[in-house]
Amino acid sequence: MDILKNYINGAWVNSRENTTIDVINPATQEVMGKVPFGSKTAEDLGLAVEAAETAFKSWSQVPVMQRVQPLYKLKYLLEENLEDLAKTITMECGKTLTESRGELQRAIENVEVACGMPVMMQSEFSENIAGGIDEFMIRQPLGVCVCISPFNFPGMIPFWFLPYAIAAGNTFIIKPSEKVPFTMDKVFRLIEQLDLPKGVVNLVHGGKDTVDAMLDHPKIRAISFVGSTKVAKYIYSRGTGNGKRIQAQGGAKNPIVILPDADIEMSTQIITDSTFGCAGQRCLAASNIITVGDSKGSIKESLYESAKNRTTGYGLDESIEMGPVINSASKERISELIDQGLNEGGKLVLDGRNTRISGFEKGNFIQPTIIENLPLDGEILKTEIFGPVMSLIQLDTIDEALKFVNHGAYGNMACIFTSSGANARKFRSLANAGNIGINIGVAAPMAQFPFSGWKESFFGDLHGQGRHAVEFFTQTKVVIERWPKEWSRKF
Repeated sequence: MDILKNYINGAWVNSRENTTIDVINPATQEVMGKVPFGSKTAEDLGLAVEAAETAFKSWSQVPVMQRVQPLYKLKYLLEENLEDLAKTITMECGKTLTESRGELQRAIENVEVACGMPVMMQSEFSENIAGGIDEFMIRQPLGVCVCISPFNFPGMIPFWFLPYAIAAGNTFIIKPSEKVPFTMDKVFRLIEQLDLPKGVVNLVHGGKDTVDAMLDHPKIRAISFVGSTKVAKYIYSRGTGNGKRIQAQGGAKNPIVILPDADIEMSTQIITDSTFGCAGQRCLAASNIITVGDSKGSIKESLYESAKNRTTGYGLDESIEMGPVINSASKERISELIDQGLNEGGKLVLDGRNTRISGFEKGNFIQPTIIENLPLDGEILKTEIFGPVMSLIQLDTIDEALKFVNHGAYGNMACIFTSSGANARKFRSLANAGNIGINIGVAAPMAQFPFSGWKESFFGDLHGQGRHAVEFFTQTKVVIERWPKEWSRKF
């Protein structure tokens, strides 16, 4: 059985940690391989930081036009190997092939945007702010930066950060989730083909020991994280306490508001895709579906039929629309939360528990589930389930819907379905969330825009992607110059 290696200083090396854990296919329960997991992975990180710090001294001085050249080749390699990478994501993460391909396309788009770093790092210049004095601001890289990646988007999320960081002149270390390390292992086989100096990009495996070492290492300047709110708070607190820049994306409980004038057919398909796509395991998955006025009667049955007919199974089958959740612990947690909702007074419209897929009876499958009549102050409407569960809520007015939306602890996404421009504008302005959708079920920003998040969904100031990534991975320097009087008199 293969034990995954680290990629440090341009070479594949064994971990110093002998303890490993299994990487398990969530649909078949087959062991795909093993990954190092234990306290000595912190030593691996130390070696990666040493290599990255050494590489930074020369890489930071390479002209930005040269630094982006390897990214053009990386874009080509990702496109050329997209199908193989997509199959790997499906096997270790559980997504459908369509979802895996879409994830990789988003990764490629971030590489494309990062190729514009020569423009995005341009200086701001003011000439002759006083007699013979000029002033300008330049952007310079930070140093060694790291990414702690989650299990649910193993191919995309590292690319919210990696291409921007190295194009800006930093060196980079990625720690993939121990649940899904094979995708990034394959990506680094492609990175190995680039003309990057040794140590510019590194890969280390591990769990909390590796993360804590990242948070405490004095040579690491910035940390990018995506995961649960609990861990995001921990990383933000400990990392900033050690003087590091932190961007920490947390959890979500995303609401969708449906007004009576919404297009029912369009809304149904988009909302079910949002709720049950990726088996609900994404930070932009719809969770609380709020019907306003008499919209409930017209859409409830439509949502039920769409959810009931969604095909669940192993994502390598092109006909499958939803795969398993990541592991048995997650499946058990989701089932317990459904039970809790019923204990709070909720009523099942559709029960996806106790699912058995022919040929994959051991898989971590939960089919689409819909619950209604949950109390507004209950725990289920507040808790991130991270699974294929839709909660139906009935309110009378858009103002009541906005009050419910804004009362929630999270602020990753909020969406509205309506034909009214006035109500859409009101919602866009007043909803307290970082990503807003108007007749959109997954308000995922394109790569040139930041992946925003408010309240308990994000900790930090600058998000991943786009210009926020440029600002996060650079520090500004203001230069004020006075030239000799003899020189200034000539003009």
